[in-house]
Amino acid sequence: MTPEVQSMVATFRRKAAEGTLTPEEMKQAIIMLREGRAQAAQATAAAKRKTAVKVIPTAEDLLKELGL
Repeated sequence: MTPEVQSMVATFRRKAAEGTLTPEEMKQAIIMLREGRAQAAQATAAAKRKTAVKVIPTAEDLLKELGL
């Protein structure tokens, strides 16, 4: 989360604890948090695609390495 979003979330939390959070502010907070989760999921998916998949050699390749 960006510092701006963190600040807004802290403000929303404070208002919620005080009981002064409006329904519009609650909707805004939910939208911001869901966007952050969606971005985090996309970043995780992209990172998983970048990691190399270990190649499992075939039986023939293993036998060739052993000279059989």
